[in-house]
Amino acid sequence: MFIIKLFLTFFKIGAFTFGGGYAMIPLIQVEVVDKNKWIDNEEFLDIIAIAQSSPGAIAVNSAIFIGYKIGGIIGALACMLGVILPSFIIILIISMFLFKYRNNEVVSKIFLGVRPAVVALIISAVYKLTKTSRIKKKLLIISLITLILVVFVNISPVVMVLVGGFGAIVYFGYKS
Repeated sequence: MFIIKLFLTFFKIGAFTFGGGYAMIPLIQVEVVDKNKWIDNEEFLDIIAIAQSSPGAIAVNSAIFIGYKIGGIIGALACMLGVILPSFIIILIISMFLFKYRNNEVVSKIFLGVRPAVVALIISAVYKLTKTSRIKKKLLIISLITLILVVFVNISPVVMVLVGGFGAIVYFGYKS
């Protein structure tokens, strides 16, 4: 029964979140940390960090890590299928029916209206993660510098993650 609850929880997250993996983060946090208390905020932040630095979509990676942590391999599969299936079904339906109406003015306006909501969900995820991570000023400055380098100087996020990981190894190795 627990595996079914995992699947349904992540299916609901996948079905009612638009805008990709980052928009799912606040919903995953509410369901997994706040409502069900399967993990705490610190574990959630660690999972998000690992999911972000792993290849693949952050929502799928997060679902797999969370599922594995609380339900082993079967839990990981249940969470992964739960978060993926709604998108798969929706894209299948869209490709079958909506494609022929893609030039319809009403459909175009609907998509224009959804875009700002997606941006708001992503900003909400960033705000909640920043708020719960208890980042100190020094780390916040590093985060802002990284953001500037990625957005305005076009340095690859992969390079920044590798530099951050290497920098942490050097810093904490030197500190201890």
